[in-house]
Amino acid sequence: MSVGAAAGGARLKKPSWKDPRLLIGILLVLASVAGVVALVGAADQTTEAYAAREPIAVGESLTAEKLHRVKVRLGEVEQYYLTPASGMEAGLVAVQRIGKDQLLPRESVGQPDGLDRKPVAVTVEENLPAQAAAGSRVDIWVALPDTRNGFSEPTLLLSGAEIAEITPASTALGASRSTVVMVLVPDAQMPKLLGAQANKAKIAVVWNPGGDAR
Repeated sequence: MSVGAAAGGARLKKPSWKDPRLLIGILLVLASVAGVVALVGAADQTTEAYAAREPIAVGESLTAEKLHRVKVRLGEVEQYYLTPASGMEAGLVAVQRIGKDQLLPRESVGQPDGLDRKPVAVTVEENLPAQAAAGSRVDIWVALPDTRNGFSEPTLLLSGAEIAEITPASTALGASRSTVVMVLVPDAQMPKLLGAQANKAKIAVVWNPGGDAR
């Protein structure tokens, strides 16, 4: 047999299990599979979090009946939400409106003494703007009675107040002629609004889509 034929036979020889190149290839395949499994496992990790069964208004207390548990992927932001794992402090109330099925951010809840806005019922005789709904922002205008059995020029009393709730008001005969709007009023503005109501002022609500309460 020639030297060339012997060399060719050597090259075509079936690799042995002890061949370092085969062992390295197997290790690379195993490492790749393990990496894929770990990645899929990490992406599929879920945690339980609290969500609201129904909308929760500002100042409303949080109870187990108003919440339900959902499985979500929060990842690194889990610390910013209320979860069964972290527990829920007793006596918490909503300091921001929480929508139905919305998760509960920690910044949306607090203790009652931390509330700087209180719901006040405002009766409105005119039709409300179509955009007025719980959670939307409105401006509150008031016109005080004058000496001629009329009303003075309206003035802006409260800008960007958040609506907590809207309910129709009924007369003794059951006919709805006005609307009661629960607006969230900062403590600093409370005396002005209560004073206007005490003086039988005429109150109007104007939708303010980008208003900030002040």
